[in-house]
Amino acid sequence: MNLWLRRTAKLFAVIGATVAVLVGVMTVTSIIGRALWARPVQGDVEITQFGIALCISLCLPWAQWRRANIIVDFFTQGWPARAQQRLDSTGAMLLAAMCLLLAWRSAVGAQGVREAGEASMILDLPMWWVYASLSPGLALTAAVALWQAQRRWRGLALEEGNVADPEARA
Repeated sequence: MNLWLRRTAKLFAVIGATVAVLVGVMTVTSIIGRALWARPVQGDVEITQFGIALCISLCLPWAQWRRANIIVDFFTQGWPARAQQRLDSTGAMLLAAMCLLLAWRSAVGAQGVREAGEASMILDLPMWWVYASLSPGLALTAAVALWQAQRRWRGLALEEGNVADPEARA
């Protein structure tokens, strides 16, 4: 499970980063087109919104895997390692619950928007695509967080060589 989660999270992050680069190239193209020829890319704002939402949802699992999210541990720095692990585990479980809820509601929202036939204003793109595209990344983030929660609860290191995991460095 460890290897599958890691590889899938990394693949999602690469796809998300590729989408972000493509959105950046499209934005630059639109700005240049607007400045030089008064011809921006039609629907550039819509494409940017859709693309960056997708990018974020696809990069979340890798961020969780690497424990790159912000952790405020000012008050717990001096606590015993076991107590900190339990807090980390609880936080990961809460994140998993939130991501599962968001994945579910995004899927339900996609279905509702599809049935309503909603489309974007300029390009007339089906809006359900956007909602549906968020669910896989959110669901994978939940899976990664659940895996981490059970490992931390049992006092196990998250991954060999993970720089964000103090137990892996020791």
